[in-house]
Amino acid sequence: MSNIPFLNLKLINQPYEKSINEAIKKSVASGWFVLGAEVKKFETSFAKYCETKHCIGVANGLDALVLLLKASDFPADSEIIVPSNTYIASILAISLAGLKPILVEPNEDTFLIDPNKIEEKISKKTKAILVVHLYGKCCEMESISKIAQKYDLKIFEDAAQSHGAFYRGRKAGNLSDGAGFSFYPTKNLGAMGDAGAITTNDDILAEKIKSLRNYGSGEKYIFDYQGLNSRLDELQAAILNVKILNLDIENKFRQRIAKRFLSEITNKKIVLPTNQTVEEDAWHLFVVRVSNREEFRQYLSSNGIGTDVHYPIPPHKQQAYREWNNRSFPISEKIHNEVVSIPLNIALTDFQVDYIIEKINLY
Repeated sequence: MSNIPFLNLKLINQPYEKSINEAIKKSVASGWFVLGAEVKKFETSFAKYCETKHCIGVANGLDALVLLLKASDFPADSEIIVPSNTYIASILAISLAGLKPILVEPNEDTFLIDPNKIEEKISKKTKAILVVHLYGKCCEMESISKIAQKYDLKIFEDAAQSHGAFYRGRKAGNLSDGAGFSFYPTKNLGAMGDAGAITTNDDILAEKIKSLRNYGSGEKYIFDYQGLNSRLDELQAAILNVKILNLDIENKFRQRIAKRFLSEITNKKIVLPTNQTVEEDAWHLFVVRVSNREEFRQYLSSNGIGTDVHYPIPPHKQQAYREWNNRSFPISEKIHNEVVSIPLNIALTDFQVDYIIEKINLY
């Protein structure tokens, strides 16, 4: 029996071991550990990669979203539209910024916020739409942008799972007023600890975020804002500077596996993700739907195939937002009850991909 873990970070990082060790050694030898040369290098590289004017390195993806919202100076209790089907960080960021999340159901086929359901949730207090490019697939930005223009709203991207994804030729992170990225170790571009960044083309917003990430200080011991201590670590930046060089190659590898899954998994019990944008998606995760999730996961586990669930409980059913627990978001609830993530990463061999397909088709 094969043994295919859902994700093996040791194997994924193994090809970079020598280069990463050299980069860390160089960074340590420099004697500069906060907002130094490695962070500046990464900010320049990632801005170029996303085709944006600015990249600001921060401590993690949640902080990236919080800082974007704080820097926008919305009045307290302003409403921010966000998908009801997302990782809770998207919603937490709005709450932590002193704003009010307004949940909008997703499209059942794409898992992404449904543009057709946004307008009915807009009020006089609405200030922005926070889209989430979930699982590596970009949202329907053309329709969303038209709505934002109509109501004079900002658009922000939660791009934590979409490094290198495209929407009609433009990169995730360059589709809005500003985007937050996470470089958590499991991401397509993963650090070896927490790390994040913000991309934007807005000069004023970028300068304010640079200050806010550093206690609200643009000049030493002078504080213009009530900021955070949220700076991208020099050692994590050094690691990211090594790994960003192969991001496109790794994304192409993911796309090849996704294409095989989409064309060769033929079991009618399994609902596959949409494939209209297979070449543009970053395929951070390959998420299928099945009616009896635990039975399916147990079957795969008994055959040596690891799985995960992204995510088992929708945000409005979490205790953190207990005031929402009685609300009904049936599409999100259905998705959260059925989704299963199967292995898709750069450590998979052709034999393992064959085996995963074979066992799923036999379920």
